[in-house]
Amino acid sequence: MPPGKPPPANPQKFNFFYGHRKPSQNRPIVRGGLFSNRQTIRPPKHEPKHQPQPSDLSKWDPDHFPSQPSKPTAAATPTLSFLSPIARFIVDAFRKNQSQWGPPVVSELRKLRRVTPELVAEVLKVQTEPALASKFFHWAGKQKGYKHNYGSYNAFAYCLNRTNRYRSADQVPELMESQGRPPSEKQFEILIRMHSDANRGLRVYYVYEKMKKFGVKPRVFLYNRIMDALVKTGYLDLALSVYEDFKDDGLVEESVTFMILIKGLCKSGRIEEMLEVLEKMRANLCTPDVFAYTAMVRVLASEGNLEGSLQVWKEMKRDRVEPDVIAYTTMINGLCKRGRVEKGYELFKEMKERGILIDRAIYGTLVQAFVGDGKVGQACDLFKDLLDSGYRADLGIYNSLIQGLCNVKRVDKAHKLFRMTVQEDLGPNFETVNPILVSYAEMRKMDEFSELLEQMQKLGSSVMDDLAKFFYFMVGKEDGVTMAMEVFEDLKVRGYYTVAIYNILMEAFHRIGMETKALSLLDEMKDMNVQPDSSTYSIAIECLAEEENVKEACACYNKIIEMSCVPSVSAYQSLARELCKTGEIDAAMMLVRDCLASVRSGPMEFKYALTVLHACKSRNAADVLAVISEMMQEGCPPDDVVCSAAISGMCKHDTIEEARKVFSNLRERKILSEARTIVYDEILIEHMKKKAADLVVSGLKFFGLESKLKRKGSTLLSN
Repeated sequence: MPPGKPPPANPQKFNFFYGHRKPSQNRPIVRGGLFSNRQTIRPPKHEPKHQPQPSDLSKWDPDHFPSQPSKPTAAATPTLSFLSPIARFIVDAFRKNQSQWGPPVVSELRKLRRVTPELVAEVLKVQTEPALASKFFHWAGKQKGYKHNYGSYNAFAYCLNRTNRYRSADQVPELMESQGRPPSEKQFEILIRMHSDANRGLRVYYVYEKMKKFGVKPRVFLYNRIMDALVKTGYLDLALSVYEDFKDDGLVEESVTFMILIKGLCKSGRIEEMLEVLEKMRANLCTPDVFAYTAMVRVLASEGNLEGSLQVWKEMKRDRVEPDVIAYTTMINGLCKRGRVEKGYELFKEMKERGILIDRAIYGTLVQAFVGDGKVGQACDLFKDLLDSGYRADLGIYNSLIQGLCNVKRVDKAHKLFRMTVQEDLGPNFETVNPILVSYAEMRKMDEFSELLEQMQKLGSSVMDDLAKFFYFMVGKEDGVTMAMEVFEDLKVRGYYTVAIYNILMEAFHRIGMETKALSLLDEMKDMNVQPDSSTYSIAIECLAEEENVKEACACYNKIIEMSCVPSVSAYQSLARELCKTGEIDAAMMLVRDCLASVRSGPMEFKYALTVLHACKSRNAADVLAVISEMMQEGCPPDDVVCSAAISGMCKHDTIEEARKVFSNLRERKILSEARTIVYDEILIEHMKKKAADLVVSGLKFFGLESKLKRKGSTLLSN
């Protein structure tokens, strides 16, 4: 357009195109379809190309590949990134060959120019295969110009101990000696520390003896560690012998040395020797402080040596060492646990006189001890003192006081304390209400009993579970079964009954020999539409077996199997013995196999019954008698199940005379009475007849003659 000439009236037309247009210097790239909006999309700015950096060998990692995403994933976490590149190369060679030493691993290792002891130690620190670590350690030692140093030997010992090859680790000093590098005290200290951390006292002493053979004398620190390991593992005499060597070496004891010996002697109850060491500590070093005396009291109290604790307490007073709150607490707890609550209360008053802050735990210990000693009044006085001191009693203190008040028939005050636990939101549990429930049951106050249950239910407690615990506690008391049944009769009317309660009562009646009453409870459950569980039927099996009602017992067993459950071991035993007595030996043996296949730890007689069946394959009575003799040595005399197993096995292999030899031998050894021998002989004959009849019927079925046998039998009956 010429300069100065106005623009045309019509605007410039847009260009429409199909697809992409070829870019040019004056035209930007325009993307569009048939009708374009002429939007200009500027080309992205080209970032400067990344300049390649020179490779750094220290950052080389065989687990990382450039083609993989740089984001860390859970499957590929570099756990060995702290190793040097060459160490990672060696570990990678082990991993590629599945941690198996062989020519492929050796060929990979030969690519290395040289191996240093520091590199060997670095690799052994992460090894978990002891065989591979040993091979690599010995391979490195054979390289030209290589010689192990203390670091590589120590790493090898650590590796062996880490993989539970501590016996091999103990041989490292001999290996060092054979390779011209005698072990120093550090190597033995490492072994001693390994064994002491794992509580291997005898191994510690073994390393110490080896240390003396190599002529290495321990320092005081190492002597202390050896004696401490021996004392902790119960080898006090060995620790005292090490102490004699300690003195022979002319070393001077530290406070730690004396305290190790003193605590060991306290733990063993050797008070006189402990006092001698204590006197030596006073004369040669210093007077023990309150922490040392507290440690002595704690050790003696844990071992139940109350007299020794009191003697140490006197020694502390003699040295004018003022006990602190921890010392008082330790002593009072030990006295209360051993029934010396009065002495503990004296120390409690001494604490108050000295103005020492008394912990609430001390109050709880004294309250519980006073209640156990029947001194409920003093326990209540302590409770008031606790509240006056500004403390808030915990649930344990309330439980102890409620138990004590119920013991002295003050259930009304016990109920008031229960309401206090509710008001203070302490969450009363079964231990809180059980003494009150027992008191109401003994006093026949069933209305108050039910009201307490309703209160517990409002508090969110599982009343039915608590009632099951209550009945379990009641039937455990002397003459408590009758009272428990009376309470249950009243609770049934109020709707408080579960399968668990029925099971507890049935078990209790069976234990006292009232099987009929227990079975009546089973019938009652059916009448009240309460579904029995496997425990119910297991108890019923035991009761029915006692009453020799095998048919009903087997019916209960079948119901348990239909429920896809497993009877109790005692139910298996009762039913198997009763089946053996009635001559149903095959059913009893099947029951034995089912029990051993279903339970984790079956009865010993069942296991020996199967062993007897296996011994019968030899058709020799001596093999069966050898099994029975072994059984008796284990304290398990042969019963009906084992004898029936001998009958079953011998009849199966058609050796009835060998079975009679077994019973005759047992009769001569007075293991079986003459009457039982006769009974077993009759069962043997009957079982043999059954086996013969079964073989005849099986043969007829095999040849298709069973129908003729039936027709012949019916003809004989008609005639």
